[in-house]
Amino acid sequence: MQHTMLKGKLHQARVTHAELEYEGSCAIDSELLDASGILDHEQIQIYNIANGERFTTYAIRAEAGSRIISVNGAAAHRASVGDRVIICAYSAMSDQEARAYKPHLVYIGEGNEIVRSSNAIPVQVA
Repeated sequence: MQHTMLKGKLHQARVTHAELEYEGSCAIDSELLDASGILDHEQIQIYNIANGERFTTYAIRAEAGSRIISVNGAAAHRASVGDRVIICAYSAMSDQEARAYKPHLVYIGEGNEIVRSSNAIPVQVA
């Protein structure tokens, strides 16, 4: 049996560019990619907190330290500069792998700096 598990997440990154005429993808600061474990050209899901849009694209590297989150191509219609987004990558794993795996969770500040990282999401309480 295979499970699709959260591999890495950039939580509440801010969109810095929305480039409609770019070929496609989402450019992400290399430091943020490395911290989250998201690879170049890996499929990602983007969840726009500002407008509820959810869409799929792939990640490409932006300059390290640039703090760029650039939503490109057709996806630029779904996010505007300044929108807060959650960027996630998922991976297929065996049952045994899935039970032991810990995702790379990266929490982002207003300037797209890393505020903290974790391997577990807190239990939601009533």
